[in-house]
Order: sequence, then C-alpha cells, then structure tokens
Amino acid sequence: MFGPGRWKSGFMDGNRGSQQAPVASPPDASSVVLIPSATAATGSAVPGAAVRGPGIQGLIFDLRTLPINTDSSGLIDEMRELEELTSAISARQARVAVAFDLTQRAEQAQSGVPAAERGMGVAAQVALARRESPNKGSRLLGFAKALVMEMPRTMAALDSGQLNEWRATLLVKETACLSVEDRAAVDEELAPDSGTFEGVGDKTIIAAAKAAAYRRDPRSVAQRASHSATERTVSLRPAPDTMTYLTALLPVAQGVAVYAALTRTADSLRSSGDPRTRGQAMADTLTERITGTPGGVSGINLNLVMTDRTLFQGDPEPARLEGYGIVPAEWARALLAEEPSGSEDQHHRSEFTVLLRRLYTAPGSGELLTMDSRARFFPQRLRRFINIRDNTCRTPYCDAPIRHIDHIIPWHSEGGTNLQNGAGLCEACNQTKENPGWNAASMPGEVHTLQVRTPTGHSYHSKAPPLPGHKSARLRS
Repeated sequence: MFGPGRWKSGFMDGNRGSQQAPVASPPDASSVVLIPSATAATGSAVPGAAVRGPGIQGLIFDLRTLPINTDSSGLIDEMRELEELTSAISARQARVAVAFDLTQRAEQAQSGVPAAERGMGVAAQVALARRESPNKGSRLLGFAKALVMEMPRTMAALDSGQLNEWRATLLVKETACLSVEDRAAVDEELAPDSGTFEGVGDKTIIAAAKAAAYRRDPRSVAQRASHSATERTVSLRPAPDTMTYLTALLPVAQGVAVYAALTRTADSLRSSGDPRTRGQAMADTLTERITGTPGGVSGINLNLVMTDRTLFQGDPEPARLEGYGIVPAEWARALLAEEPSGSEDQHHRSEFTVLLRRLYTAPGSGELLTMDSRARFFPQRLRRFINIRDNTCRTPYCDAPIRHIDHIIPWHSEGGTNLQNGAGLCEACNQTKENPGWNAASMPGEVHTLQVRTPTGHSYHSKAPPLPGHKSARLRS
C-alpha cells in the first residue's frame, strides 16, 4: 500500500542505503544514536537519540504557551529563532528517520527477511508519521540518508540553522549522481556549515553545487543529463476556479520548439484580428492540436457526480468532476447544457455527447449503495463504482491517481469482493500493503473508512471523500 518512490534522478530513493556503502558507519557517527525505550521514556536529552517522550512534548507545550513579543524588533528576532528551530527539527527528523531505517532492517534480518527485501515499507511508515504521501516519504528518507551518512557539513549547516530543509535538499539533489566519496568531497568543498551560502539565493546554491559536482565527475553529470530525457512526462493537477495545470516535462530542445510553435501561431492569429490574448490563443491552439477539435472534449467521458436537486432544481450544492475535484453547481449545469453560458465558451465549444449515470446514495450517510460479487476480481461496474467513491488513492495522505481496485482484506484471507471490502489504490501503495506486518480493514460507520496498521503497530485512517449532497460535503464547502 505504501511502496517506494523515486525523484527524477533517483537521488532520494528511500531504499538507496541498501545499495551503497554499509550503513553502520556513517561519516557523522554521532548523528545516529539508538537508545533503549526505557531510557527514552524518561525524556532525558540524549544528543542525536530517537527520543519519544515528554522531552518533545514539553517543547511543543512550551511553544504553544510562550507569550508573543509586543515590539517589532523582538518579533523579528523570534521569527529568526523559530526558523533556526525549524531547521534543527528537520535535522533531527533526518537522524530519527535513519535510526528507524537501521532498526527496521535489523528487525527484518532477525525475522529472516532476505537481504534484498530489507527496508521495504520503511519509507511508507515515515510518510504516515509525517502525514505525507508515500512518494514524499520515500524522498524524505532518501534525503535523510544522504545528509546523515554522506554530507556531514550540510547536515551541520541544517542543524545550526544556516540552511533550511529546502536548501539542504537542493544540495542533496545536485550531488545525487556522484559516488559516496565524490559527494562527501563536494560537501567538504562547499562547506555549507562555514557560512558559504550566507545571503545567497536558491539559484546560487544550485549553481555552486552543479559546478562542484561537474569538477569531481563530469561523466556522471553528463550521463545524468542524458538519462533525464527518459523521464519526460505529462501531468495534470487542479487549479483554482475550475481550471487545471497541464504540465509537460520535455527535453530542452523539444520544449523550446513546442513553445515557439504555439507562440508563432498565437502571434499570427492576433495579427489577423483575433480578439483573444496571446496566452488564450496559445492555450486554445494547444487544446485543438492535441484533441483534434476546437473545444477539446469530443469523444471524452467526463464523470460528473451531482445531486438531482443541483441538476434539475437549481440547487447550489457543488458537484464533483472525476479527475479534478469540486466544481460550482452553475458550472456543472452549464457543462451539461446544450449552450454554455459564456460567450467565449460558445465561440470555442464543440458539440459532444453527455452520458448521465445515476449513482444512488443512502439518504443519511451519503454513501454509494452497495454492490456485491462472488468473483475474485472486481467486475467492471463495481470497479467504476469504487473509483468514483474513492476519487484518489485511499492510503492515508496519498492523493495519487487510482491504478488498482483491490481487496482491503485479501481474497486469500476470505475477504469478499464487494464495495465495503474494496479500495482504490495507486500502484505503489497496493504493492506495499503486501509487505510483512502490514494489514488493513474497513471500519464500521456512515462513511466508508479504511484503517491501515503498520509493522510498528501504529494505525492510520482515511475516509472516502464526501459526495455532493452529503452533510460533510456541505460543511466543507
């Protein structure tokens, strides 16, 4: 359910430690200290130790109750001190993450887990603890390993507040293609803890790291640039006001060529009297060339979930467009109408077929009504049902697109093929739930709730997003 992820160059893969130098001897040997749980319970301050007790809770309490300054100078001083504290906490989290990884690997070795499989699921547990997506958890674990084991001076700069977590991340990223030895040498050359980057911005840090990395190993840097072309992709994410961001990651030559072609067409249209702005003409041209139609929606199924009151009675209850999210009721009705409301839309809209699917919900809870099957694999209609109900991956804090519809309680453990025991998951999360020590269950309640238990015994929950018309949806809108 919570599989390993990887940044574009692989520089933050949470499982990287198993493929590098032995993790038992990090360059900064004092940065990872494991202490018995009995000692941790006392809350005593042990530098670098993974303390889980009143020490951290006491710090949180002090922050919540500390009076705020009333003079401008004091407020700025406190802001700076809080920033340094944030950096120190980030450094502490990195040490704790590495200590947790080492502990988990040791426990897995004692349990007989093959060496190649040790560390699986660690990044997912880091993600859940930090309330991040599994993909982000893997990056955070890889970042922690690089800092603690390979870049002690960058780690010291983060610990002292001379670097924040993002700028330390930039240094880790730009040295990812280097060997452990070369990365440590670049870390020493740049010496972030000596104030090298005081007063500089992100671009200066990136440039310095790139130059140092290239001097150490120009071939690896060139190979990394060549490999990046294999990771070209297109992504979509929601934007405010029923808009979206369509992003393409392309090699520089192709990216410049695409932009130049769109610009040239837009300038030509505007010179011939087209009233659209340059940006509007570029966006419309892109849509037309990709879809083959002016409006860009012909032949595409748009799953729009709304109440009958919204559709027929003008109710303001928002609708939900699958793949995007919540949309205004008026906009949803306009999408289904023969003629949209905006004159600009009328000019560029093409005809398309509207298919209405009726989705019935329970009156009290707003839950989609159940379907059942005796089959091992979810039938297509039930898969569609679960996909609409869950909207995105049901792993807590993961909002990746759904790729698999699978059993919460596995089929081989007598889990049924039905709506209650089905969940939409991304591919990585569906794989991780098969790791030893992971299990899941659906919890009773008005709204479908998934409980996930990790190998450490911690539990996390996620609820299916409320459908239009449900009271929770109204409260959140």
